Amino acid sequence: MRPPDHATTRPPDHATTRPPDHPTTRPPDHATTRPPDHPTTLTCAILARDVVGYIGDCVHSCHFGDRIVVFDTNSSDGTQDVALEAGAEIIDLPFINFSQARNAALEMLESEWVFFVDADERVTPELAQEVGTVLGREDIDGWWAPRYNDIVGHVMRGAGWYPDFQLRLMRRAKAQYDPARAVHELAEIDGQEGYLTEHLIHYNYDSWELFHSKQRRYTAFEATTLGNDGVLAHPRHLLTRPIQAFWRRFYTWKGYQDGWFGLRLSLIMAGYEFMKYWWLLRGNAPRDPLTAGGASNGDL
Repeated sequence: MRPPDHATTRPPDHATTRPPDHPTTRPPDHATTRPPDHPTTLTCAILARDVVGYIGDCVHSCHFGDRIVVFDTNSSDGTQDVALEAGAEIIDLPFINFSQARNAALEMLESEWVFFVDADERVTPELAQEVGTVLGREDIDGWWAPRYNDIVGHVMRGAGWYPDFQLRLMRRAKAQYDPARAVHELAEIDGQEGYLTEHLIHYNYDSWELFHSKQRRYTAFEATTLGNDGVLAHPRHLLTRPIQAFWRRFYTWKGYQDGWFGLRLSLIMAGYEFMKYWWLLRGNAPRDPLTAGGASNGDL
């Protein structure tokens, strides 16, 4: 089962909520909380690197789970201190790519269910309550949750950023991630999938500077991937692909529901589509940093 065509699976970026100041000294690698002795039904799992400004609120929103585990990929900004103080356990995890990291998390955990949450996301109380009502169902092994995206203070209603279903709640024994997908990873469920009605909140971009920085990186990655897959660009694509991208976001994905904001974003994304095919045509896309260095908040 797949989400509607207008759903997107972009990795999360930055949050606008800031927790109080915390120590910035990274604790020793062994400074982790031990898992409980009794079996757990649900673990909330968070991949993180250098997200000291976001991890606290994320962990606090996950306290409905039996365990909260932060899989840290070499943070140096105090992320582990904040996560521990907020009530999470820490597992240090070497980073290869995002699919590998999530598969490693699934292998290390022991609970029947795992709910993946990104550091710049928040689980609403309504979603937490709904999750509790579906864990006992035997006919569904993976659940998609809709997600509100907050972009520079505007909560999106269309343009590909809503309902933005994410496959995050999964029966651990029935789930794995495709290792071929280095980013924009997607779980594969050996069983039936269902849809929740309550939302995650994703504090996506808190500034236009961050938005453009991330979109440029995503565009470089996509151009490089297309080139590696043998896709050839034609000069006509510099015109047709941006037009198609604008139409898709503003009309098909109902960007018009966001008014002038949706129009602006649709035009901006059409511009990045032009950039992607320009780089593909010239064969000189910038080196993509998305798969290097670990799972930072802006990359998940």
